[in-house]
Amino acid sequence: MSVAYFKRYKMELKLDRIAIELEPSTDTQIQFIPWSPRLLHRHAEIKWQSFRNELDSHVFPCLGEYEGCLQLMKEISSRQNFVPQATWLACRSAEFSGRPQPCGTIQGLMASPKEGAIQNIGVHPDCRDMGIGTGLLMKALTGFKEAGCRYVNLEVTVQNAAAIRLYERIGFQHVETVFKVAEVAMA
Repeated sequence: MSVAYFKRYKMELKLDRIAIELEPSTDTQIQFIPWSPRLLHRHAEIKWQSFRNELDSHVFPCLGEYEGCLQLMKEISSRQNFVPQATWLACRSAEFSGRPQPCGTIQGLMASPKEGAIQNIGVHPDCRDMGIGTGLLMKALTGFKEAGCRYVNLEVTVQNAAAIRLYERIGFQHVETVFKVAEVAMA
């Protein structure tokens, strides 16, 4: 194992500077389901499927294993500053299984009385570029606004250019550069 430094941007959005759509425009086969404790395992599963082969699974090793994602979801949802109305599961209609299949997840916490913090937003690799990330963000931002937040922040690994473009398109601005130290397997 060796130590690596991962460059990350802290980004922030002032909620009164954007118009939040009531219903995100995505494929009609996608539905957004509000947080419920009974969905904890489904959030963990799609979080793992979204991050397991991505750079962030090296930055945050728990994202590379289902059990790590399950533990992370339990920890996030049990925190006193958890924001259920900013936590959503995106599901795709399933033609044959009869049960919607999770394809994305987002979770929110209060960073302070007026600032929300997006913990993770993950979209399954097969479902990217379908507007699901935008839809999840809009649902979470609406939830943060309902919770009384004026600002929302998040961190993103600099190499995740697609995510950065999405956040900038929504109105997030780069406010700080931080470094995350992680142990990684040597190549």
